[in-house]
Order: sequence, then C-alpha cells, then structure tokens
Amino acid sequence: MPAAGGGVWPVVAAALVGVGAVGATVGGQTVGWLVEQVLLVAGLDRQDWLWPVTGVVTALLVGVPAGLLAALPRSPAVRAAGRAWLLGAIALGGLGLLRAVPPTLPEVYLGGLAGAAGVGALLVRRFGGPGRRSAGRPGQVRAEPAATGLAVAGGLALLLPWVWLGALGGVLETLCGLLASAALGWLAATILDGGFWAGYERPAAGYGGGSAAGHGGGSATERPVGGARLVLVGGLVAGVTLALLAGGIGQSGAQLGALLLLPPAGFALAALRVTSRPRPTAGTTAGTTAGTTAGTTAGTTEPQARPVGSAPVGWLVGIAVAGPLTLVDPEEITLLLSGARDVPFWAAVAAAGSLAVAVLLGIGYGVGLGRPTAPVPRRPVAAAVAGVLLLATGAVYVGLGSPGWHGERLFVVLREQADLTGVAAQTGPAGRQARGREVYRRLVETAERSQADLRRELDRLHLEHTPYYLVNGVEVQGGAAVRAWLARRGDVDRVLVSQRLRPLPAGGSPRRGDEPAPAVPSWNLGLIGADRVWSQLGVDGSGIVVGGSDSGVDGRHPALSAGFRSGDDSWHDPWNDSRSPTDLGGHGTHTLATAVGDERVGVAPGAQWVGCVNLDRNLGNPARYLDCLQFMMAPFPPGADPFTQGRPDRAPQVLSNSWGCPEIEGCAPETLQPATSALAAAGIFFVAAAGNTGSFCGSVDDPPAPYPDVFTVGAVDRQRRITSFSSRGPAPGGVPKPDLVAPGADVLSALPGGGYGVLSGTSMAAPHLAGVVALMWSANPALVGDLETTRRILLDTAGPADPTDPSGLSTDMCGSERNVTGAGLVDAFAAVEAARELGRSGR
Repeated sequence: MPAAGGGVWPVVAAALVGVGAVGATVGGQTVGWLVEQVLLVAGLDRQDWLWPVTGVVTALLVGVPAGLLAALPRSPAVRAAGRAWLLGAIALGGLGLLRAVPPTLPEVYLGGLAGAAGVGALLVRRFGGPGRRSAGRPGQVRAEPAATGLAVAGGLALLLPWVWLGALGGVLETLCGLLASAALGWLAATILDGGFWAGYERPAAGYGGGSAAGHGGGSATERPVGGARLVLVGGLVAGVTLALLAGGIGQSGAQLGALLLLPPAGFALAALRVTSRPRPTAGTTAGTTAGTTAGTTAGTTEPQARPVGSAPVGWLVGIAVAGPLTLVDPEEITLLLSGARDVPFWAAVAAAGSLAVAVLLGIGYGVGLGRPTAPVPRRPVAAAVAGVLLLATGAVYVGLGSPGWHGERLFVVLREQADLTGVAAQTGPAGRQARGREVYRRLVETAERSQADLRRELDRLHLEHTPYYLVNGVEVQGGAAVRAWLARRGDVDRVLVSQRLRPLPAGGSPRRGDEPAPAVPSWNLGLIGADRVWSQLGVDGSGIVVGGSDSGVDGRHPALSAGFRSGDDSWHDPWNDSRSPTDLGGHGTHTLATAVGDERVGVAPGAQWVGCVNLDRNLGNPARYLDCLQFMMAPFPPGADPFTQGRPDRAPQVLSNSWGCPEIEGCAPETLQPATSALAAAGIFFVAAAGNTGSFCGSVDDPPAPYPDVFTVGAVDRQRRITSFSSRGPAPGGVPKPDLVAPGADVLSALPGGGYGVLSGTSMAAPHLAGVVALMWSANPALVGDLETTRRILLDTAGPADPTDPSGLSTDMCGSERNVTGAGLVDAFAAVEAARELGRSGR
C-alpha cells in the first residue's frame, strides 16, 4: 500500500484496523452462531436481540477506527481503505438488523435483505464511494467486456460447490434469494467502485500526454497496470471489505459460508481490474499534450472522480453469494443435525470448496492478468469461458445435485376441533376397541365437514394439500403469500410452518452397534425388576401391542424380528415410503427394542410391536408427527386413505414416544394437544420422553411431554440418580412433570444391522415405562384402556430416586421434588403384582 503523504504509520494503522475488522467480524459471527446453537440444544428460547446487537457492536468496533482512517491520513490509498471498511461495517450493522425476522419466514427475510441492500447501494452511489475523494482527478475507466465475462465465470466457479451439494427451497424463497444476491452484488460494486481501485493502480509505462499510443482509442495493451501491488494490496483491502459485507449476509448459519468464500475473492477482483482499459475524457484527443487537461501531469492521464468499471465486482459477488443464500436452509445448519454427514457437514464442504476455488481464482487471475506484459483476454474468449462454466453448473445441478423445489410447507390448524365428550370409558380389549371406533368416527366426521370449504379453495388454486383428522388441520404447500391468505380465513385458528429438510447429496448410514448381544438381561432391566416379572410372575407382555413412532425400526434385528405384528397395517413410513420396517437413523430401533425386544434388552419381550417413521435425520414436523399418530389411532394399509380406510380395532394399546416437537420444527405449545386427548379418549396409553434439556427448571416444554393426558418419563442412572440432561418441570400451566423416571443413562439396546450399543437420554427411559404398561395389561387384560387406574398403580408403586444429578451441579428442586423425579423410579415388579391383585379382586 503506498504511504505517500504520511510515511509508514498510516500503513501500519491500516493493517491493524484491517486485521481487527476481520477478527471482529469472524469472531462475532461465529460466537453468535454458537451461542444460538447452545440455546437451541438446551431447549431455551431464541433471543431475537442477539443478532442485531452482534451486528451493531461489530459495526461500531470496526467503523470507528475505519472512519478515522478515512478522514485523517493524507495517503489516498489508506483513506480509500478506511472508507471501504467504514461502508462495509455500516452494511454489516444495517443488514444484521434483519436477522430479527424469525427464521421461519425466509421469504420475508430475503425480500427485506434485497430491499436493504438495494437502498444501501443507492445511498453509496448518491453520497460517494470510498474512492470518490481520493481519486480526485479527471479521466474515466470502464470495465473491459472481457473482465465482466471472467467475473461471471469466477462467480459460477464459486457457486459450483453449492449447486452440487445444496438444494433449493421453495419457488418464492428462491426468487427472493436470487433478488437478494443481485442486490448484494450491486452493493459490493458501489463500495468497491472504480474510485476505490484507483489508489492501488498506476499508469502503464509510456502511457500519457503527447503519445499517440497513449490516447489512441483502445489498444489492447493500453490499460492501467498495478501488477503485484494492485492484486496483493488492493485485493487484500477488498477482501476485508467483503468479509464485513459477508458478516451481514443471510440468516444465522448462512453467513458462515459467505465468510469463507467472499474475502479471498477480493484478489480475483483486483486481478480483473487490470483488464480495464482507459479512455480519455471528453475533449481530449490522441495528440493531447502534457498539461492541456486540468489536473493531469506530463505523460499521464488518471481516472476521473466518478469512474465506472465496477460491473465485474457486482457479477462475481452477486453470483457467488447465491450459494449460501439459496442452496442451503440456515435453520438446517444446526447442531441438532449432528449426524456425520448431514447439512452442517455438507454446508461446510461446500464453503470449503468455494474457499479453494476463490484462492485458485486469485492465483490464476493474478498471475494470468496481473503482469504488465500479460495480454488482455478478448471478449469472445471470456464469453466462452463463462458459457462453459454456466453449462457445467447446470449439468452438475441436474446430474449430481438435487434439482427441484424443497421448501417448507404450512400446517393449518382449524378453529373447530372434534367434541369427544361423552365417549363411554369402556375398558378391556373389546371395550377399548369400541371406544376407538367411536372416537375415530367423530374425528373423521368433524374434519370432513369443517375442512370442506378450505379444501375446495385449495383445489381451485391448485395448491397441493394433505388433510388430517387427529388434529383438525391441513398441510399446504405454499409460502408467505399463501400463509397470509390462510391466516385471514375465519375458519383457521393458526398457520404454522411444517419444517421439511432439504435433501442431501448422499445418504448417511444409520448408527450401528459394535457390541455383541448381552449374555444376561442388561442392568436397566434388573433395576426396575422386569426380569423378576418374567421369572417369578410368568408375565412377558403377551397379548399386548406396543406402537413406536421414531426414526424407524430394523425389523430384521434378532431382538425384534419375532415380535413384529404381521399384516399390511403394521408399518407406515410417510417420509420414505418404505414397505417393510427400516431404520435410517438407529434411534427408533434402540428405543423400541428397550420396550419389546427379547429378554436380553426388552422390558416386555412377549409383546408385539408396530412401527412408524416420524423423524427424518432427527427432525420432524407437525404433519409427520400426526401421520404416525393417526396411523396408531387407526392403522391402514400402504397407500390407503386414513379418513376412510383406518382400522381402529387394530390400534396398538400402548404408544412409546421418544421425540418432542419444539417451535423450530413448527409446533406451537398446544398444537398436538387435540391428538393426545383423542388417543386418551380412545383408551390408548401414551408414553412420552421428558426431554434432554435439563437441568433447567421448567424444561419439560416441547410437545407432547407437557400435556396432562401424556405419561411423561425422566431419566436416572444405575445409582437411581437423576441425570443432568433429564428435563425438569413444572410444565407450562404448573402441571408437575415428569410423572416417573426410568433408566436412561448408558442403556444397552439393539441398533440397526444386528448389533447392540449404548445410548443415553430420556428417549431411552420412556420405552421402559411403555414396556411396564404392556406387562401390566398382559397380566390383567381388564385394565386395557383403563388409563386412570393404570396411572395410579404406576405412581403408587414407584420406588425412590435421588433428585441430585451425578455432576452435583444441580440441587434445585424446581419448587418440588416431583418436578425432578416425578413419583420416583418405575417398579415393574410392584406394578405388575398390583395389577394382578386388582384382577383377582374382579377388576
């Protein structure tokens, strides 16, 4: 960087400010994302103020010293750097305010980003870019058409990894993302305009006054030459500016990719600047002599105060940022998707690929274009390169990528819900079936009648939709405009986002067990006395069917294969449409085997099971949770209509649910309440995991765990101590939760592929309770469907549990020990014995 007019200290100051700007931006954005992820994993609310405050603080930390650089030094180059960084900091702070928009409204955010970036570009053009005052001399510089073509090619090269590994969202979301990308490219071009680059350029030798060659109308060799100084110093300053701009791009997560790909692109932009060709100002001729134009010196013509030639910046930046803005969902760049090869992994690979491309572009363009003697590529050559990259990008997208639209859907909850009051509380196998038929009839009748008008309108507008009856609602394909229309309807209670994960470039493999089958029943079965129930009471769960909704089930696993209930209505996979029990995650196999696996791992080894897939890569949505709960309410064959072909007589008697639906998946606190109430009315015992967001009080908050008609289970270790991760109550509304605790730390159970493995969580605790209910109802069939009596026995027979977790960090009883341990540790032997005694007395 030239130090003319100020010695070396302005350069040192600029270097320190530049390093500080990059550190503050990268550090602030990374720490902000990590804080948000910790809040998310801990089950705490998203703090809307986090990102606006982060952006404003970063803008102040960078903007104040950058503003001093822009005003104080006499060096034009240092002042230009300060102005560019000041504008970049303002852009980061201003654009960062938009992150207060909820992540569930991507179209609103991206549309706002496009508008804000466009207004910012207009303001910069109106009041002056970083080089307006520093250039200060007449003359114009226009972008050589070849530079624009090479910029397009460079942008496509940076976009290529995202096209290969990412996937588009919905139509409107994609259009808004592309518009935002174009506006951001324009903003970058106005900040890094021709005046900015002027401070790092010097005229070619022999160019100037009195020379016919110097003003003679556009020879390919007549161009400003910066050589290494322009590419290295100008590119470095431009890279810091682009880092600041990247810090404000996209919702939380998307900016991390932009921070990798944009800054090194500054060197490529500097090299492309070398291909610009000077042209004389109006009134000059090829024979102009030294001094005939005000402000020139003998033998030179410098750029004008308002130069042109920033188009390459806009094209390259605008195309490149379309990757993180349109081809990845920021909500999916999350620690919740912690699989080895899920969205966070592929987003990181795409960003790293773009980083590598940006470095190669900087080297290639710098070496190929930055030398004073290097020939300027002709326009047809540059256009051909851009065309080849465009065809390659399209081919990769169609052949190797994930073409199509993969946006979120909407879940519409209607105001009217079925009235299930007065359903006779019949018990026993036949009585429970009669209750199920009546509840199913009322649910379907209410949904058919109340949804008729809405479904007609959706058909008329050609909006794809799926109706539901367990919660009276409809899932609709549509974006922000459809959501606004639906929300205004009088028959609609609320409109939620039904989260859909975008496809991966390559499927992951399920978690597999590396441990052999245990020789004797594992410790957790002994802790609750399940093994004594089999050996001393002769009860193993026979005659009872347990339903498991989770990531799936490996139906061929030796611990589970014998217990699968036959028939065409015992398995449902709404995510992948598999026709036989399959588990792409591993979680579902582990949990269901704990409930009904063989004697080595299962609480009720004689019970049968049915399964459903409601999780895809560890995330679900309201519609998929209801798909499985409706299947459990009234099973149906593959491809059948749940409204007309459901079989409530075939419903499982007990449901094990090791999942929760937080707001990030689209569930409001009360969304699934009608579903669990209907299942209870049908006499189906619903068991749910408390959640793994302990040891915060009030952390039993993700549906369905807080609901009063759900039996909620926390986790203990081998020593009966509550685990640090087990969620605590009270539930919203003050309901004491959990109801009981069960083994949930280091539980050995089946995993896909025939092996076994150890997992921890309240997910592992819940199936213990489901298995115990199966044992109780097997021992006394008269209790089937008698939820109140079954709950009372479970609570009355529970054993002691230590409320202090092993870490010793949590001693808060959350108002009552019942909000930590519930009634205590489930005791299978005592509960089954009590159920049998009740049967002997005639109940």
